Amino acid sequence: MFPATSMPDRDWWQALWPDPSGLLLSLGVEPGMTALDLCCGDGYFTAPLAKIVSGRVYALDLDPDMIVAAKAEVKQLGVSVLKWIVADAGDVAELIPEKIDFVLIANTFHGVPDQPALVKAVARTLKPRGLFALVNWHQLPREHTTVLGQPRGPRTEMRMSPEAVLVVLEAAGFRLVRMVDLPPYHYGAVFEHKG
Repeated sequence: MFPATSMPDRDWWQALWPDPSGLLLSLGVEPGMTALDLCCGDGYFTAPLAKIVSGRVYALDLDPDMIVAAKAEVKQLGVSVLKWIVADAGDVAELIPEKIDFVLIANTFHGVPDQPALVKAVARTLKPRGLFALVNWHQLPREHTTVLGQPRGPRTEMRMSPEAVLVVLEAAGFRLVRMVDLPPYHYGAVFEHKG
């Protein structure tokens, strides 16, 4: 697993984002797209993503237990995915059988050991002008990001500013499309693949 990217309890996920579909739409997901939930965890975003794109979504996670949980979440919402993949995120380009429109990585990018390599792998999965959306914690001290009365999120020193994310993505040929504030403690950075 990537450092400091363990899956949180569902109750505080819901406290942070009571409307995951709305969050996804704000990042540019649209019906008709083919998407990937990269490092999908327990499916908190996978299920609503699948609903928006009518099942045209891939879901990848390194932890098989997270895939089991995500499958249950998707089933509960009455939707489906194209393929469940248990693998390292860095291998994504070899595992997705088609070029896709949208890749989401939520609350994980800060812990990726080789961010440039992952971004290049994502670029190879996207269609020209495809979107790569990253949801990250703002660079606030961990003790200031409380959810349900407890400090949450990665260690303070691991958090990435939007500018730091921009440097990594632009070096791989991505262009920033928009920044979205995701209160109370996150931002979404949406990039377009120049392809």
